[in-house]
Order: sequence, then structure tokens, then C-alpha cells
Amino acid sequence: MAPRGGAPCLVLLVSGKRKSGKDFVAEALRSRLGADVCAVLRLSGPLKEQYAKEHDLDFQRLLDASAYKEAFRRDMIRWGEEKRQADPGFFCRKVVEGIFHPVWLVSDTRRVSDIQWFREAYGALTQTVRVVASEQSRQQRGWVFTTGLTLVTSSANHLLPELPGKMSHRTLCPVPQPHHSAQQCSLPPSAARKAGPGLPHGMPSI
Repeated sequence: MAPRGGAPCLVLLVSGKRKSGKDFVAEALRSRLGADVCAVLRLSGPLKEQYAKEHDLDFQRLLDASAYKEAFRRDMIRWGEEKRQADPGFFCRKVVEGIFHPVWLVSDTRRVSDIQWFREAYGALTQTVRVVASEQSRQQRGWVFTTGLTLVTSSANHLLPELPGKMSHRTLCPVPQPHHSAQQCSLPPSAARKAGPGLPHGMPSI
């Protein structure tokens, strides 16, 4: 089934372990480009919304980093895997519905099937980005190893760079750096102006 969103000029699929800085990177890019140009999409959003509906739970409380969400995390993972096995593109189609920004940034790519869906739908417009952080940094941000949970597919530990075939990606450490090389994207003139000097095509370095 074809996606029911707009036609982006760039799709960035961001992956990384828990507490590696994926959301920080996503928000930094959106801030640089502008909210009217870059849409941050989270596959966990439609997953949690559908899970909440089917289990009569508080959807808003599942969105934050609370004990409420943690109580259901394991079962949400199981339920999400069952949905993906039945329909690999189920959550991907939902997250792009009604999105018409030039740049889409999926900040929580966790499955090979997610990347395959976006590549099949948007081809060469799709780029993958891996955010990395040391275990010490992740622990300082609140990550705790949990036996039986950390080792499941929730943390995308196996996605990048161990993807099958020729699946290249960019590795990003979410720490400000003084020098970058720009990824080009043909954005509207207004987007290029928002990006500021040094990035005439409107795409921040990654």
C-alpha cells in the first residue's frame, strides 16, 4: 500500500542505542532547518497510540519516560513485533500520513524492515544515520541495563552497521563539532536562508 503523505526531498532514518542522543540530534536538525521544513517523525508514536487503544491505556502517559510506560514496555515490544510480522509497513505508513514537509527525520528507526520500507517507498531520498555514545554517557543520561529487556530488539543494537547488503550509513556523535561536511538537499529558498551561512542548500552537517 502506498504512503498517504507528501513527496519529501530527503528522508533521514536515525538509529542508535537507548540514551545515545537520537532525540537530541533530531531536534537540533529541526531547529537548524526550521519546523516548517523539517518534520521529526517517531515510529513509536503510532505504535503506542494503537497499543493504548487496544489495551485501554493512557496514550499520553505512554509517550513520556515514566514508570507507567516502563511497566508496559516489554508487552508493547512483543505486541509491536506481532504487528510487524503481520504487516512490516504498518507503523511506517501511519507515521507519514499527512506529512508534507520537504525533510522527514525518523528519530527512532529500530528495525531492518523499517529501513527497507522507506527505501522501497522513497528510494535514493532515504539516508541512514547512526547516533553513537559511550556506555558511560548513556548511563549518565539514565540508561540502565535490564536483563531480558535490553537484549531484545527494542534498542536497535543490530540494525546499523550490520544491515544486510550494501546499506551505507553516516555515524554521528551528538557533541557539537566546529567543522562539518554538508549533505546536499534541494530545499526551497526559505529553507536555505534558515540554515544560515555556510550551508547554502539548507542541510545541516551529519
